[in-house]
Amino acid sequence: MNNKEKPHHEGISITRRTLVKGSALGGFALATGALNLPFSRAVHAEAVQNTAADKVTWGMCSVNCGSRCALRLHTRDDEVYWVETDNTGLDKYGDHQVRACLRGRSIRRRMNHPERLKYPMKRVGKRGEGKFKRITWDEAYDEIAQSLKYTVEKYGNEAVYQNYATGVIGGNVTRSSPYASIIGRLMNCYGGYLSHYGSYSTAQISAAMPYTYGSNDGNSTSDIVNSKLVVMFGNNPAETRMSGGGITYHLEQAREISNAKMIVIDPRYTDTAAGREDQWIPIRPGTDAALVGGIAHVLISENLIDQPFLDRYCVGYDEHTLPASAPKNGHYKAYILGQGPDGVEKTPEWASRITGIPADRIIKLAREIGTAKPAYICQGWGPQRQANGEETARAIAMLPILTGNVGINGGNSGARESTYLITIELMPVLTNPVKTSISVFTWTDAIRRGPEMTALRDGVRGKDKLDVPIKFIWNYAGNTLVNQHSDINQTHEILQDDSLCEKIVVIENFMTSSAKYADILLPDLMTTEQEDIVPNDYAGNMGYLIFSQPATRAKFERKGIYEMMSEIAKRLGPDVEQAFTEGRTQSDWLHYLYAKMQARDPLLPDYETLRQQGIYKRKDPNGHFVAYKKFREDPAANPLKTPSGKIEIYSERLAEIAATWHLDKDETISALPVYASTFEGWDDALRQTYPLQMFGFHYKARTHSTYGNIDVLQAACRQEVWINPIDAQKRGIQNGDKVRVFNKRGTVVINAKVTPRIMPGVSAMGQGAWHQADMAGDKVDHGGCINTLTTMRPSPLAKGNPQHTNLVEIEKV
Repeated sequence: MNNKEKPHHEGISITRRTLVKGSALGGFALATGALNLPFSRAVHAEAVQNTAADKVTWGMCSVNCGSRCALRLHTRDDEVYWVETDNTGLDKYGDHQVRACLRGRSIRRRMNHPERLKYPMKRVGKRGEGKFKRITWDEAYDEIAQSLKYTVEKYGNEAVYQNYATGVIGGNVTRSSPYASIIGRLMNCYGGYLSHYGSYSTAQISAAMPYTYGSNDGNSTSDIVNSKLVVMFGNNPAETRMSGGGITYHLEQAREISNAKMIVIDPRYTDTAAGREDQWIPIRPGTDAALVGGIAHVLISENLIDQPFLDRYCVGYDEHTLPASAPKNGHYKAYILGQGPDGVEKTPEWASRITGIPADRIIKLAREIGTAKPAYICQGWGPQRQANGEETARAIAMLPILTGNVGINGGNSGARESTYLITIELMPVLTNPVKTSISVFTWTDAIRRGPEMTALRDGVRGKDKLDVPIKFIWNYAGNTLVNQHSDINQTHEILQDDSLCEKIVVIENFMTSSAKYADILLPDLMTTEQEDIVPNDYAGNMGYLIFSQPATRAKFERKGIYEMMSEIAKRLGPDVEQAFTEGRTQSDWLHYLYAKMQARDPLLPDYETLRQQGIYKRKDPNGHFVAYKKFREDPAANPLKTPSGKIEIYSERLAEIAATWHLDKDETISALPVYASTFEGWDDALRQTYPLQMFGFHYKARTHSTYGNIDVLQAACRQEVWINPIDAQKRGIQNGDKVRVFNKRGTVVINAKVTPRIMPGVSAMGQGAWHQADMAGDKVDHGGCINTLTTMRPSPLAKGNPQHTNLVEIEKV
């Protein structure tokens, strides 16, 4: 039977027998309590016996959750029907099993999904309509190659753009991140492409922290075994990194050992809190830096700072270390005590009015931070994903700096946690001949007004301005073309006009929102259907490698990304093909890369051993990663990568940027880490019309939008908008009611979750839900996609994604 004649195996069997045998379902139901399926011990025993003759293959879940989990895929009749996870190790802290979460364990439902793309296709309707016709692979390759040649000849390589994508961020040969994607390798063999900097996840903190520390490093979570206090600003690993490969396990085990107190600061009572916390402090979105100001006032006034640390390791705390170029009283101490240019004393009462946190609670928190030694102060990436996120990130870092908790075991830098990484040799993408880059968030601007974009106004790097707009887009394994980008209705208008961007190539598994805007749509294999070697992502102090093998053959006409790019390279010319493949197959590349790894790291097992065992683990030989430890031990011998070599509380580089860049009145770039009010913030006059602050959160039913179409996950974790009972009562809304969430950018119709787990004046919904709207009609989204509502206006310094800075109104339908 060929693929065309196989009507059932690609779908999901719904017989009771298959559900029981596919114990990923039964196990999932028992683990989450979300389903109440019938369970027969006799049938289950039969299933276990039958597995003896089944093929069991090591695979992986490689989505962008900050984890990387091994899977053991049970295959029968060339179909995965049962998914287990890592079963190696002693299952104790430090040698634990890298157990996949409910998402990875449901991966067979992605692999076998009846709506998976099967054939290469070409658009026949308008972009966004999702109307395509089937074409052959040769037709697809030829058209892509011809379009590339035309674009480069007419506009130059700067007109070709590879869009931000993280659907296979954990791959090596299969990696979708443009910084390491083999699409980038192909383009670098063909003259280059317009690149980007930053990310949708971490643009603001990644841009800001190097101005303070020279980099953006934090202690490993495992180092909490040495802490007395853990303070988490918007850090929610129990939902964002909930698997055994993530940090939640380390956090819980480390706290159990150290008995450290945990304080969670977040507008929402998250699952990371959820009974594990000692205190939850709700805060208005975008005001974390004001809270830091109030805390700093107490620390300074009550002499709870580490003055010797500030004198030896820092620049700009007080007049003694203030750079000569800074204005009088331009130091941090003056800013806090009201002696700086703004003349405002940052008292706990001042902070309370902004944050919504009682002043006495701020005072108590300050004393806890000032007296606990050592204290692990960290931040997730939610607080920085604001229009003033750069200031927020640097401000939070001031708490460990003021208290001398930087560079020591049990302390932290104020950044998010770091991790131990095992040896890896990534697929080389070569050097991009085009040196121009834009912020990852401003590609829609580069389509509609590219030549108007400048370095000083729009953050163009590599030269003063763009010469051409984007005319050709690669979009591989990512949904940021539409679903994960901001202001979907405006993005739709830009993309639908194919006189602007003339060609869009999408490589995907499903007809996502982004796939609907493709001119050529290619069906991709999943990582569980091809060979690759990947390292861990965030995993505390235990690193590991996973050798993923194809659990099934490539079905229908799906192909892997390496084969696709090799065929396109061939059509761009023999020199391009040779430069791209170097005569190697995908398997050849893995052997080649692994040999280089072994040359650097003789402790690694041989290739065949790794392939057979599926996962290889190693504990950090140094115990725990401590950010800036060598600098703390000897700052002269180990200077930071800042101009002064020290921690720069006052940054002369930021002062220069603030003086030269073109900024709007409501945009702030500051030499000091200050609180900055912002557009669509808690104090914006627009709140008279749209009174609720709205932010998104990473939902455990999805990794961004990946797994967003899996039925059991949708049933277990419903898509809802969170609203406080006080706000709900004013609007006559009860739990479960259908409501409209709207602002000037769009409307979402969704069910309400009325809960005291979110503070009054604030609303939230899980980001990544699949956009479902009639784009030829009312454009009202019924899928719960928050980016119908989010702003496309970038943050000032990073020109990054401020998708948590939004004002909305909610009303009952």
